[in-house]
Amino acid sequence: MKKISLFIIASYFLINCTGEKQNTEKTEPNRPNIILILSDDMGYSDLGCYGGEVETPNLDALAANGLRFTQFYNGARCCPTRASLMTGCYPHQTGIGHMTNTPNNLTQHDLAIPEYRGFLNQNCVTIAEVLKDAGYSTLMTGKWHLGISDQSKWPLQRGFDKFYGLIPGASNFFKPEFPRGITFLNDTISVTDEDYYTTDAFTDYAIRFIDEAKQTDEEKPFFLYLAYTAPHWPLNAPHEDVEKYKGTYMEGWTKLRETRYAKMQEMGIVDQEWDLSPQDWREWDLLSDEKKKEMDLRRAVYSAQVDRMDQNIGKLVDHLKEQNILDNTLIVFLNDNGACAEGGELGGGPAEQLDTKEGYFLSYGGAWANASNTPYREYKHWVHEGGIGTPFIVHYPKVIPKEKHGQLVSEYGFLPDLMATFVDVAQTNYPKEYNGNAIVPTAGKSLVPLFEGENTPVHSEPIFWEHEGNKAVRLGKYKLVSKWSKKNETQWELYNMETDRSEMHDLASTETEKVTEMAALYDTWASENHVLPWNKVEELYREKRK
Repeated sequence: MKKISLFIIASYFLINCTGEKQNTEKTEPNRPNIILILSDDMGYSDLGCYGGEVETPNLDALAANGLRFTQFYNGARCCPTRASLMTGCYPHQTGIGHMTNTPNNLTQHDLAIPEYRGFLNQNCVTIAEVLKDAGYSTLMTGKWHLGISDQSKWPLQRGFDKFYGLIPGASNFFKPEFPRGITFLNDTISVTDEDYYTTDAFTDYAIRFIDEAKQTDEEKPFFLYLAYTAPHWPLNAPHEDVEKYKGTYMEGWTKLRETRYAKMQEMGIVDQEWDLSPQDWREWDLLSDEKKKEMDLRRAVYSAQVDRMDQNIGKLVDHLKEQNILDNTLIVFLNDNGACAEGGELGGGPAEQLDTKEGYFLSYGGAWANASNTPYREYKHWVHEGGIGTPFIVHYPKVIPKEKHGQLVSEYGFLPDLMATFVDVAQTNYPKEYNGNAIVPTAGKSLVPLFEGENTPVHSEPIFWEHEGNKAVRLGKYKLVSKWSKKNETQWELYNMETDRSEMHDLASTETEKVTEMAALYDTWASENHVLPWNKVEELYREKRK
């Protein structure tokens, strides 16, 4: 990758707009740049500032000079999370009630039902569409995963000025190739650089896009959506980064969970009274010495992916400093779902591909994912805390009081809050209509009061989840949750999140009135948003395959 030239900006003034399309009156010069960084399939406790041993000094620094939320929620899976994150709506409202379509089957998840089409519909707007109309340059690098079948569903047609990255959900990090290759603007391009690595390239193009936008109009603020694929499978990382972690994990996942749990308690990330959830998998000592070395390497490559992502975030932040625009930039970092247990207990893919440039479905497995999610239950796909809890870091020097730097925020929020927050800081409005289409109201609330130091709840109303029949409701200190099974489609569990966020003490049998109340709230929400029972969705898929 060629080095990107730097453009020194001597002064930096932003413009204000009223929220009406194409209105850019220069009456307020303080609207911030906005950078939204999303990691992929990372566990709750992997970052250093959330209790992990992985070296993440750059994210740790953003947290030390900003805020860490301990109770922020994603959507349990890659594309439903992205649908909700980008639109401020529940995924079913956007047309991605389950998953997006794939490059090998462009209608795979299109059930011909408005809530289950597998791409973003026209009754939602993206953050890019809203901010572009508010006078922002809108830039994206990384993973789209919100529609693939034709260009009308791609980033440039959904509000972004520039795009470099993956339209589908995953690729080899060193050699992304069609149909899971790289798109630049609206063109599929070939990668020929022998030193290519997606995480590096996404950052380099992010910096390039920022520079190009400032060259065009230095007064115009920008919105950058940087959606890394790290540390999603395949396990691909530069050899020098893998070497840093080889041997680190030879004591196994039990020891890692215990060490992280103690550190998280010390840091205040988890309460001293919350239990560590049970270990889901076999004891480390039951593995052969050869298998232990393989599992150590799987975990080392995964950690190297997180490390390399952090290095790149540092590169981006350094560039913002050089351009003297960091102080007027809101940076938000989060992850798209809990740690990924796909590939079984000990991971998927051939061990001989580890620490090479080969591989596609190459994963670290459920036992390591259990440690990544310390101390919570379950994984990606499910809506217990291990599936939907995410690290959430906010760096916003002009708004977060200095005396609040490094503090923890315990009030809870969820993905649609990002749309409301960005609309707030951009001093614009969320539209009721866009391109002649009625727009679904956003489900989110602005987080700016929490950035400013308030300690009051953002949500007094219930918030909801559903993915593959797994469902949940959060209302104040209570969470109602159900893990789907064919034998028992709904088995509600009730937890007090203040005293038991690791979900170890089910209150459903003793607080039956609360279960009834919250279950009714869920049923109303599901009915209003046309959320189908999972057995019905499976039936529709079977009919589609005939």
